[in-house]
Amino acid sequence: MFIDTHTHIYTEEFNADRQAVILRARQAGAKHLLLPNIGESSIEPMLQLCREFPGFCHPMIGLHPTELPDNPTPLLNHMENLLNAPEHPYIAIGEVGIDLYWDKSRREDQIAVLQRQAEWAIRFNLPLIIHSRSAHRDIINTLLPLRNELKSGGIFHCFSGTTEEATELLAYFPRFALGIGGVVTFKKSGLCQTLSDTVPLNRIVLETDAPYLAPTPHRGQRNEPSYIPIIIEKLAHIYATTPEEVANTTTSTVHSIFKYL
Repeated sequence: MFIDTHTHIYTEEFNADRQAVILRARQAGAKHLLLPNIGESSIEPMLQLCREFPGFCHPMIGLHPTELPDNPTPLLNHMENLLNAPEHPYIAIGEVGIDLYWDKSRREDQIAVLQRQAEWAIRFNLPLIIHSRSAHRDIINTLLPLRNELKSGGIFHCFSGTTEEATELLAYFPRFALGIGGVVTFKKSGLCQTLSDTVPLNRIVLETDAPYLAPTPHRGQRNEPSYIPIIIEKLAHIYATTPEEVANTTTSTVHSIFKYL
């Protein structure tokens, strides 16, 4: 059994066969699928999927750094109101963060939006799911002043950084784990060495980021949760252990972060 901690199977890429994707995930051993929000338009499709598969699909709420409207304040206010609703369904704040890969023009806006959403994680006692692309130092500088207040921890989603970056994240944020997905199977990825050198098995969780970043041999195709066992096999090789140990350890780490699962 495994948990996919980051999958966007509510998006249009799955409209033709979403039920089959869910069935394949269950058959592959999925125990839970955790669904991070992106922006305003993704909230309802995400919630609808969670209503269809209660106890299996679980929603998060957040504003992705590349989805910022010209004025993000009204949307952030709306999301905060959703969190203030009694018995809301959201298990985490995410997917949030900083992305400067294509465009650095809204760097300050992204930092401000991340700060506000990190404050939600503190106030509502929820994990924080961080997207970081070409922004490691800004992520550190933004979250470090809050680290003692982020008591529910979180995940640095889609980690593919250096040994130095992994060391910093693990040391500065002991309640957080690194999300590991298909990149670990890529032939030229340095992630295998980073993990074996620096990252204990109990500090990682599994994810797909479906429909993106499908593992080898499906690279370039649409990703889906049923491919997680490929990642488990690769991690078992890296850590010189069994697939069962990888699945059990990563699942235990997920439960330590997501108290509502």
